[in-house]
Amino acid sequence: MQANSPARELNPRLQAVPRSKMAIAALVRYRWLYILMAPGVLYYLIYHYMPMFGLVVAFKDYNLMKGVWGSPWAGLGNFREIFSTPEFGVLMKNTLLLSFYRILFNMLPDVVLALMLNEIRVRWFKRVVQTITYGPHFLSWIIVYGLVFSFFAPGSGLVTTFVRDMGWGSIDVLTNSDVFRPMLLTTDIWKNTGFGAIIYMAALATINHELYEAAVVDGAGRWRQMWHITLPGIREVFILLLIFRIGHILDAGFEQVYIFLNARVYDVGDILDTWIFRRGIEQLDFSVPAAMGVFKSVIGLILVIGANRLAKKLGGSGIW
Repeated sequence: MQANSPARELNPRLQAVPRSKMAIAALVRYRWLYILMAPGVLYYLIYHYMPMFGLVVAFKDYNLMKGVWGSPWAGLGNFREIFSTPEFGVLMKNTLLLSFYRILFNMLPDVVLALMLNEIRVRWFKRVVQTITYGPHFLSWIIVYGLVFSFFAPGSGLVTTFVRDMGWGSIDVLTNSDVFRPMLLTTDIWKNTGFGAIIYMAALATINHELYEAAVVDGAGRWRQMWHITLPGIREVFILLLIFRIGHILDAGFEQVYIFLNARVYDVGDILDTWIFRRGIEQLDFSVPAAMGVFKSVIGLILVIGANRLAKKLGGSGIW
């Protein structure tokens, strides 16, 4: 027998009201909130849940003329083909390394910039710095690549031409395997650090200022306040973003890598998503790339669950 809710026990009139009527009454009462929520729910239903029916392509020998349901079943054959592909090891290595470097080097600049902005007391200067730093986020990677190409194009870039005219030799950035990954990380930091700091700035705004006043009374300086108040105040946000990044560890930034990638740096820059694009879009072979997408999703789900449990064991709240 289901226990009564506290509201029913306190108000005897509610005991005679069916649960269905109570649900309808709550729906009518909060109708505007549900209307505001409807676009977000529809977005996820249309673009995230409905496409999941296409996962069946990963288990079929898909043919465009026969369609999804008319194509013959392939079982796990597409997955076996993935793991037997000669370049699979290189693809996994490049993907994991780039994702690991992004997590290691791209999250810390966001925190550092947010802490620096938080210490600025002149508001107009703070707003100017924020505008300048998060402005590049709204540039597409095509524009970013155009800027990098104009500076470091072999033989004609501004920097390469200056170095050559000064007699310092020649530099190769875009087609050099040794500097390709650092170039990706540097451009990613330049483009996204300012925007990423906004999240931490919002978290810093929620910290109770009375804690800082009490710390000042106790004789704590700026560094002590930052270590004992500011950093613990943004710890939960940092862990949350870290869990999300771990869940996307097999993505490695397809758009940026695909635009910067060229034949001379395939050994260090070719990742799973660029291989999926070439195999699926350029070669019109959809079954094997779909199987690769399922493989990535399963690994990402496992990593998110594992990272969430680890965060809870370490004292964090996790995602759920």
